[in-house]
Amino acid sequence: MTTLVDVGAHVPATRVPIRDLADELGLDHLELGVFERFFGLREVCTAPGESLTDLLVAAARAVPGLAGNEHRVRYVLGARTIATVAPVGVNPLHDAADRLGLDHAVVWTLTQHACASALLAVDVAGRLLAADGDPDALALVLTGEKAFSPGSRLIEGTTIMGEGTAAVLVAASVLAAAPTGTSAAGPARAAGSPVLSYATRTLGEYHQVPLPEDLAGPFGVAYTEVLAEVVVEAVERAGLTLDDLALVLPHNVNRVSWRRLCSRLGLPIARVRLDDVPVTGHCFGADSFIGYAAARAEGRLRPGDPFLMVAVGLGATFSAMVLRYAPHETEEPA
Repeated sequence: MTTLVDVGAHVPATRVPIRDLADELGLDHLELGVFERFFGLREVCTAPGESLTDLLVAAARAVPGLAGNEHRVRYVLGARTIATVAPVGVNPLHDAADRLGLDHAVVWTLTQHACASALLAVDVAGRLLAADGDPDALALVLTGEKAFSPGSRLIEGTTIMGEGTAAVLVAASVLAAAPTGTSAAGPARAAGSPVLSYATRTLGEYHQVPLPEDLAGPFGVAYTEVLAEVVVEAVERAGLTLDDLALVLPHNVNRVSWRRLCSRLGLPIARVRLDDVPVTGHCFGADSFIGYAAARAEGRLRPGDPFLMVAVGLGATFSAMVLRYAPHETEEPA
């Protein structure tokens, strides 16, 4: 069973009010008001002077389970929305792997699900590791991007992008998640949050970005309906109900889309962690994992809690993943 061994997040400290970006993004006063008052966006996190490589490395170094286990990492997967993120001859993902001491790993990128590619990457990583049959092997998923142009900063009528990143250490099973060796407190105990289910659906008729006017209306209707269906599918595959979910870790596009989805599902919106929407913006594929790291630090997940990650990628892919929370623990000395 694919397992999240640990997650690290890097949220740049620099915040830019979205009204300061209005001219750059071509937002008029009315549109800005919609983004602020209706969508719940206030500012976005940015990293001026830092490259995408810098941001990915910072997230990876925030993963407690990576240090000392670099030799076990067989795959490094980059989960991106934007296919081309650097000039010819520059490869931020390979550069990040080199800086992390992972130059021995197989390094490659997924972009097919856009902002839902990180959930896809976790699923693919678990499948690869299971097929390899090495119980000690791990994979590292790196996600999040630089919003390097107005076109990559704005999803028209929907959200504004931030530059937070996340790193996800993945194992093929909970047993494989156990770090090797011992610590001062005794031998490490197997730990990690197992993936209980993963559901995804792509509606190829909405592949054009931006959408033509004649498809924008139907997509707006399909967005809530299909995402609700995918969420229910993932929850049912996990053998659970929506009432069983302790927390939902969303893609942070805006508040209104989540109000609509919760209304459709009959899910209390208080169970959706929307804290980051007004302060980070939508950080491409990293949102749910940034939320995971924050929720863990806030004590909003208890051992055994089932929780849900949700993402939607332009193109259009709808994905949901159900996991059961298990913190890293160390056995007490005998």
